[in-house]
Order: sequence, then structure tokens, then C-alpha cells
Amino acid sequence: MHRKVRKVSKNGSRGSNARSLQRTMSFKSYRDLEVWQKAMDLVVLCYQITQRFPKSEIYGLASQLQRSAVSIPANIAEGRERRHSKEFLQHLSIAYSSLAELETHLQIAERLKYIDMSHLKEVLDKTGEVGRMLNGLRRSIKKNPTTDP
Repeated sequence: MHRKVRKVSKNGSRGSNARSLQRTMSFKSYRDLEVWQKAMDLVVLCYQITQRFPKSEIYGLASQLQRSAVSIPANIAEGRERRHSKEFLQHLSIAYSSLAELETHLQIAERLKYIDMSHLKEVLDKTGEVGRMLNGLRRSIKKNPTTDP
């Protein structure tokens, strides 16, 4: 007889971020969501990247890139704290849109030679991971809507 083994996350919960959120109320805060933590890491990486941009871009592309990156974890947090599945889904959708905006800004920066292809690949790998996690959380909430996610 085979038993299904589930990965245990850093906070000790089993299964995916979304399943754990729906199955138990072990998430006391948005800070417990792995997708929020990964999005915060992405923000730090984006700020590090923009530090190498030309000074002429401080109020241009660098600022836009930083704002779109910050919007991702901010919307996850705001949506989670709204305590209603419909509102949480709306904020996760906004976070996902900000992720697409961020990827566009990064690709523009690479075309302008502000970042090289290896840095672009590194950060796009991270945006892909956050995007998959956002989609998984959205699917799970849609399957099991509650008034208090």
C-alpha cells in the first residue's frame, strides 16, 4: 500500500499554500503565506537590480519596476486581511497583473542593456514561481470559497 507523502513547509504546514489556507485556520496572518514571503524576496531582488540602473532612470523605469514589484506582496496582504474570499481573489488578481507589469519592465530594462540576460533569467524564474503560487492559491479559493479565508 502506497501512502502519499506531502512536503512540509517552513511554517510546519502540509501541502500547498492554498490547501493549507482552506483546510485550517493555521494562517494567522498574510505573513504566514509562502507566496507573500516569495513576493517579498522578489521585491528585494528588484530593488537590487534597479540600483545598477543609470541615475537618469531613478524616476522612470527604476521607479516603475519597483512599484510594480511592491504591489505584488502588498495586494496579497491587503486581500488576505479583507477576510472575504471574493475580495481576496480580487486582490490576488491585481497582484498577478502587477507581476505581468513587472516582467514587462524587466524585459524593457534588458533591451535597454540596464540588466544582462543572466539577471533577467534569474528574476523571471522567480516571477514564474510567484505566478504559479498565485494561480494555485486563486484556484483553491475558487474551489472552496468561504467568508473568512
